[in-house]
Amino acid sequence: MPVFMLDNSLQMPPPELSEADGLLAIGGDLSSSRLLEAYKNGIFPWYNEGEEILWWSPDPRFVLFPNELYVSKSMKKLIDREAFTVTFNKDFKSVIRNCKMISRSGQEGTWITDEMENSYIKLFSEGIAHSVEVWDKEDLVGGLYGIRLGKVSFGESMFSKKSNASKFGFIKWVRKLQDEGTKLIDCQIPTDHLRSLGAKEISRKAFLHLLHINKQ
Repeated sequence: MPVFMLDNSLQMPPPELSEADGLLAIGGDLSSSRLLEAYKNGIFPWYNEGEEILWWSPDPRFVLFPNELYVSKSMKKLIDREAFTVTFNKDFKSVIRNCKMISRSGQEGTWITDEMENSYIKLFSEGIAHSVEVWDKEDLVGGLYGIRLGKVSFGESMFSKKSNASKFGFIKWVRKLQDEGTKLIDCQIPTDHLRSLGAKEISRKAFLHLLHINKQ
């Protein structure tokens, strides 16, 4: 399949036309309108500093159904004794900045470019992006941020400065989403970290169907 070159139009190409690795399109911008159009169609941006913006829709897709969240015995103990304090949407800027700056094993640099950081801060100001903060007393030790459309949430990135802090926040977040009626959490790319919490792969076709019926 060809990789599409985006122009000033906000229209995104059909995600089914992605390359085998999930790459669909190149170019465009990270305006709120374009990002929303992308998410509504199961497409997300992911690229490195200095590159053109790359747009992806992988097959299979890595997701978590909130009612399939797995909490290990060790994490249950941490949750039960409230080892950390969790807040929501209290400090979005610090969360995305930490996700951007945190050192990750096997990864040089960051895919959260300055342009992407500013775009998601704008989405937060519009009530579309959301954050989870994990605190150890007064210190921000973990967190995550993402997008929410209807009954679908999209996890973008997380960070942890203390053992189990990001897992703790993720579990609290998923339980909150479950209480609020969220049916699907898009985790995008497989990781062992999220697989241990119950995330799994489904076909892109199944993902797009679930997105279509739950995004409103």
